[in-house]
Amino acid sequence: MKPCKVFYTLVLSFFVLSLTAQNRLPDADIKTLEGQTVNLADYGKTGKVTVISLWATWCTPCKKELDAIAELYPEWVEKYGVEYVAITIDTQRQLAKVKPMVETKGWEYTILSDANNILGNLLNFQTIPQTFLLNKKGEIVFTHSGYVPGDEYELEEKIKSVSK
Repeated sequence: MKPCKVFYTLVLSFFVLSLTAQNRLPDADIKTLEGQTVNLADYGKTGKVTVISLWATWCTPCKKELDAIAELYPEWVEKYGVEYVAITIDTQRQLAKVKPMVETKGWEYTILSDANNILGNLLNFQTIPQTFLLNKKGEIVFTHSGYVPGDEYELEEKIKSVSK
């Protein structure tokens, strides 16, 4: 095989593999607020509809979204069996603010930390809040950037449609 043809075959193979991999959570180690390492890809293997939300303490729309969802979350768990995972992208320096904020707000989700900003590159997003909805097979079936009041109802409709 000619070198040029080999190169194009490899590039095409890589492109196809990356497209296939993008519909799943990446294999990436992040931390709990207690400092334990967890693998993000494991959240796509639970057999549950899962919402992954990336946020930060300094992001006002992020906090508004998490507050709005906090009101609906117990009902979502009951109706759809959904799991909500909020991953802060706060840096190591800012991380000290996260746990007190979560406790004050009363957010009952799983809260994880990506202080090293691993996911920004792997999930290819630019702004927060950034939301990913996974079906029961762990496939990313919906993404959303930003937040305006009412987005939580659109997310609920998407959750409802994939939880059937």
